Amino acid sequence: MNKKWIILAVTIVLAFAALWQTNRIASQIRDSETAKIRLWAAAISQKAQLVSTTEHFFNQVAVDERRKMAMYTNILESFNSPNLNSDLEFSLAYVNYIIDSSRTEILIVGNDSIITVPQELSGQKLTDSLLSEFSANPPFHYTIWGMPMTLYYKESAIYGTLRHTLDQLGESLLTEITNNSVFVPVIIVDGRRQTIIGMGNIDTASVNTPEKLAARLNHMRALNQPIRILLPNNLPAYVYYEDTPLLRSVQLAPLFYLIIAIVLVIISYNLFRTARTAEQNRIWVGMAKETAHQLGTPISSLMAWTEYLQGRTFEPQYADEVRKDLNRLDTITRRFSKIGSVPELKEENVGEVLQSAIAYLQNRSSRKVKFVTSFPEGEQFIAPINSYLFEWVIENLCKNAIDAMNGSGTISTIISQDARHIYIDISDTGKGIPTSIQKKIFQSGFTTKQRGWGLGLSLARRIINDYHRGSIYLKYSVPGQGSTFRIVLKKAK
Repeated sequence: MNKKWIILAVTIVLAFAALWQTNRIASQIRDSETAKIRLWAAAISQKAQLVSTTEHFFNQVAVDERRKMAMYTNILESFNSPNLNSDLEFSLAYVNYIIDSSRTEILIVGNDSIITVPQELSGQKLTDSLLSEFSANPPFHYTIWGMPMTLYYKESAIYGTLRHTLDQLGESLLTEITNNSVFVPVIIVDGRRQTIIGMGNIDTASVNTPEKLAARLNHMRALNQPIRILLPNNLPAYVYYEDTPLLRSVQLAPLFYLIIAIVLVIISYNLFRTARTAEQNRIWVGMAKETAHQLGTPISSLMAWTEYLQGRTFEPQYADEVRKDLNRLDTITRRFSKIGSVPELKEENVGEVLQSAIAYLQNRSSRKVKFVTSFPEGEQFIAPINSYLFEWVIENLCKNAIDAMNGSGTISTIISQDARHIYIDISDTGKGIPTSIQKKIFQSGFTTKQRGWGLGLSLARRIINDYHRGSIYLKYSVPGQGSTFRIVLKKAK
């Protein structure tokens, strides 16, 4: 499969994986927020029931206290009875019991003056501030021994403390409704859904008219089903809520990532296509240069022979040399015809093909370049190869070695084998390859030569790896001492 389609497929898979993961996270956040708001609504409802129950309890306490005050006044009026002497001790005891048990503060007023309970206020006038303090509950009027009396009372200290606690509980309920702790936009309305009881994380300008409130409630109901709760005195109310800004951002993230993925795919595809086009242009230019380079040697040789043979007697050995150059031209033609197509492989003796390639180069190289070969005598190295392309690889490696030695040095070739593979090591005594660029030498277009095109080793790797199913690599290289390349071929079965 084409690499660009593989990259595109991987990018699409990663994009959908990111979308799925982001959507899963958004669903988890939504479920978590829904659970929190339902738990919060349940807590509000339970707290409201507690407030309602407590309010009912205090109402009963107030009724009981008033009933006791009524009993107290009835006992006081009983002092008008002619049989008072026989029941006086019991009546006084019962009065004291009522006062002690209720712990209610009482004022008894006659002729606009306090005459009893508490004793320190006796004889004082019932002033406005004192009257206001004891006027929270309706007074009792009665007559004793012909004198009109009025009984004022207020709740006991315990009752006042509990009432204050109840008031704080009610206030905390309203605060909890208004400023909810789950940070979710919330509106609580009455049972008719017309009056706002409380709201939190909501802009008041968006619900300051009945029309805006109705529109906002409809929008929130479309997002989430409202929750019914009970407020004090069993008054029904509804909790409307919507997604938090965080959740909305997470929900929009998949679309954002999808757009980014599409942009990255487009950019990657265009960059890949541009790089591929540039690489193809370099290859075509390099192939043209390589063709000229390959043809240069036999053509120059034929031109030299033509000059040399002018005016001379043509001898058979001259014909052999000319024939070699013509065969060389034929070999070059065959090599280039194999590029881009699947070459035919034949089982051949790799040692003989190797020797033939080295012999041709040796005859046409400087005498300062020494070729040393190490081939085991009588041993056959049979492998399926295409001799035209294989010789091309050997020539490219040897020419690179000559360039690395600046035209003077030794090129050593060693061939060996084991049960499955044939190994060819080609070494030179040149300047070596720096460690920083050793991983780049087989890349198409990479070269350290001023006039090079970086196709020699790239073609060599393509011929060995792709066509011969073998491998070629830099075995080692020491700066200032030289380099060794190894070719590994599979033996014929």
